[in-house]
Amino acid sequence: MRIPHLLAVVPLLLAYSALTTGCRDREVAVYQAPKDAVVTPPPAAEPAAPGGLPPGHPPIPGGAAPAAAAPMAGSDIQPQIATGLALRWKAPAQWQIKPAGSVRKGSYKVVGAGGAEADMAITAFPGDTGGLVANVNRWRSQVGLGEQTQAQIEAALEHLDVNGLHMDVVDVTGKGQTGPVRLLGAIVPHQGQTWFFKMVGPEPVVAAERAAFTAFLRTIEVP
Repeated sequence: MRIPHLLAVVPLLLAYSALTTGCRDREVAVYQAPKDAVVTPPPAAEPAAPGGLPPGHPPIPGGAAPAAAAPMAGSDIQPQIATGLALRWKAPAQWQIKPAGSVRKGSYKVVGAGGAEADMAITAFPGDTGGLVANVNRWRSQVGLGEQTQAQIEAALEHLDVNGLHMDVVDVTGKGQTGPVRLLGAIVPHQGQTWFFKMVGPEPVVAAERAAFTAFLRTIEVP
């Protein structure tokens, strides 16, 4: 038997096993750590575009413009017509602007001596609204006067041609509850409509504004 020979080999095998095991224990394990995620900050918010448009949107031509400043006190003229209407005008500074409302295109309060007031109204309606005679007689009834014939009305009218517009000017005085009432008016046909410019109030107040009323009519024009 060769048992002694095998016993001599066993130590050599054990030594080799220990050596190889130690080498494996000393091997370096290599790991690849994941890269840190790159966080991109959000872009700074753009300021809102004028007129409520989205950020970065170019201005739209013809967009809403800033509100116009109110007429300065003490100015000699005060424009009252908004852009887009068929006629425009300028009113004397002493005529105080009032809300126009749903029917009136323009509205003024005219204050005279002692605080007495006249009303200045500007309206427009389609067509001829019954014609010259009917319109003048309607105004006459507002100051307590009776109707007149076409000949009588035309004889009392004043005609004014200004800025390509023809105006029939009415000046009548009647009786009111507290005294004489006077009405100054101009009837102006234009582009299928009839425009009415009418001041009515106590006779002294309206009489004091007669020259201003005529000057006012001369400012009326087509935009």
